[in-house]
Amino acid sequence: MENIIDKFRLTGKTAFVTGGARGIGKAVAEGFAQAGANIVIADLDDAEAGKTASQIASDYKVKTLAVKTNVTDPQSVNALIEAIDKEFGTLNVAFCNAGICINAPAVDMTFEQWSKVININLTGVFLTAQAAGRYMIKKGIKGSIINTASMSAHIVNVPQPQCAYNASKAGVIQLTKSLAIEWAEKGIRVNSISPGYIGTELVKASPTLIPLIEKWNAMAPLHRLGEPTELQTVTLYLASDASSFTTGSDVLVDGAFTCF
Repeated sequence: MENIIDKFRLTGKTAFVTGGARGIGKAVAEGFAQAGANIVIADLDDAEAGKTASQIASDYKVKTLAVKTNVTDPQSVNALIEAIDKEFGTLNVAFCNAGICINAPAVDMTFEQWSKVININLTGVFLTAQAAGRYMIKKGIKGSIINTASMSAHIVNVPQPQCAYNASKAGVIQLTKSLAIEWAEKGIRVNSISPGYIGTELVKASPTLIPLIEKWNAMAPLHRLGEPTELQTVTLYLASDASSFTTGSDVLVDGAFTCF
């Protein structure tokens, strides 16, 4: 009988992580690396991406690559795939994670603000997932694609107004389901995660968010933010063979915030 722990291993596989230089992306990349995967850090901040890639290579003794990537630019995304193919010759896991949030009332939100959020959070996920899917289909790889949605796809956050973010993340979930159906026969699984409020270094250090954190924690059943590392196990499950019958799913990791 196969050892159940072995199903979670990613040894010999290659994974890219968009928005991987810091925060959730960095934590997930580290989790994949601990499971044995070679890691590609794709981020617009190439300097920070390089630092993260070097750190992961040193800490976990895996091969890494940093690629400056604009997820809203098809040419940049294609260049990412080309770099991965040249360096590793395979792509088994795609974590399409890059995203932003702009808090603005709908009546005051500019077209530029709306477009920026939708372009990064939804179009960026589509372009990177599409490129990964195309590559996997071409190479005959039975891979896993994981998209970052949010609990904001399930609820309307308060007190901060963020209609563009909420709409973009709801779109990610439906996109995930659509791709899962299209690529099921190709052996490519597509799932999403919906994190709750996660205490990344940037979130905890933001002067505008610190007052909101106190309100969020007061409302939260666990009365705290999640930690980026608390997303490692769920993404590892979705990336690995342990989730071989899981596709088209969205997994809430929100400390029960959306239960009421």
